[in-house]
Amino acid sequence: MDMKESAVVLLSGGQDSTTCLYWAKKHFKKVYAIGFRYGQKHQQENEIAAQIAKEEGVPFQLCELDLFKQFTHNSLTDENMIVDTEKPEGALPNTFVPGRNMLFLGYAAVYAYGLGVHNLVTGVGQADFSGYPDCRNNFIKSMNATLGLAMDYEFEIHTPLMWLNKEQTWEMADQLGVLDKIRYRTMTCYNGIIADGCGNCPACKLRREGLEKYLKRKANK
Repeated sequence: MDMKESAVVLLSGGQDSTTCLYWAKKHFKKVYAIGFRYGQKHQQENEIAAQIAKEEGVPFQLCELDLFKQFTHNSLTDENMIVDTEKPEGALPNTFVPGRNMLFLGYAAVYAYGLGVHNLVTGVGQADFSGYPDCRNNFIKSMNATLGLAMDYEFEIHTPLMWLNKEQTWEMADQLGVLDKIRYRTMTCYNGIIADGCGNCPACKLRREGLEKYLKRKANK
């Protein structure tokens, strides 16, 4: 098989990355997945990712990254910090983990290089995001170029959700035939609660509002 027809998906077990897993399965002949244990409070996401990957026959590689907990101060890895319920005006939310997507993509690229795979798929998006600079399209383009230069190897980073809002992301899941699986099996909640989550953190609010809008629009067709 031409490894340009294969892809490595960054899979966290959340709505976006899991939707991207099914997108990749539709677009590539062979799919691999990689996840990260980085000291996050919601460790269950890795178990969810591994289980979904297993069910889909997708090899899943879990990597250990402990430097975030050592060197950064954020509410996803610090047990003593409470997740922001609203995005602070003029500042990044305290759920921002500096360098996370940069390192995740770097590790995923090393994994793909070892497999002879050229495609990386990640669920970052610029339309509906919390203000994270490493979710922006210009970062992805820059990282794509940097990885290629660093390894003298052709990579293409695919971002199927880059210009979609959450309503449109739910629509994609439905079109892929996995809406219920995404709705009830994934974990987006910053407080580590599966499916509909805590309902209060920004991730849960965004997810719920998008779902409600999509289901309403679908019912009115």
